[in-house]
Amino acid sequence: MEKLSYKNIEYVKRLPENFVPTEKYPLVIYIHGAGGRGRNIDKIYTHPFFVETEKYLSGAVSVAPQCYADTWFDIFEQLQEYIEAMVSLEYVDKSCVYLLGASMGGYTTWQLAMSHPELFAAIVPICGGGMYWNAGRLKSTAVWAFHGEADPTVLCEESKKMVEKINKAGGNARLTVYEGIGHNAWTPTFRDAEVWRWVFEQRNAYVSDTKNEYDNVKDFG
Repeated sequence: MEKLSYKNIEYVKRLPENFVPTEKYPLVIYIHGAGGRGRNIDKIYTHPFFVETEKYLSGAVSVAPQCYADTWFDIFEQLQEYIEAMVSLEYVDKSCVYLLGASMGGYTTWQLAMSHPELFAAIVPICGGGMYWNAGRLKSTAVWAFHGEADPTVLCEESKKMVEKINKAGGNARLTVYEGIGHNAWTPTFRDAEVWRWVFEQRNAYVSDTKNEYDNVKDFG
């Protein structure tokens, strides 16, 4: 693994086994939670994401940026630029870009996908939430969300609302709720081979036909 930087964002990158620069590989982007913030990139280098997924992601490029601000939304424009740069790498298969994140990173995963649904073949938001009134933008994106039923930090209803709204809009979203689990829904998700089998089966199927149902100032501000 390498510790790198893109402009003002530091990140960790793990390349596939027997990496060949002229070949094309899936890209997995992980967005960490509040615990990974700062300027100590070792927090990301030793993050459970890299530890727990090594055996599952040996055939993919994996990257994880570090949030140096209070929240990802404070540097959201920079984060978008970073992700677009990673997707543009010559050895990335543009049809196989996957995004996941936990907690603060779960919220960010939802928002990144709604802002740029054309980029991602699948997303895995973990114990996060989002603007569910806008979830129809993800109707062409494969979504598998995860949440702890007993989460006291981010209520499970946040994931339920997002998944329900996507499916109501004609999308294909699923939710796994871990019974008896609190906020840490990421560790069992990272360790689940079925999650990664599902992720790598997905291909980008973006269709730009989402209608804006909330553009009436009187009703929606």
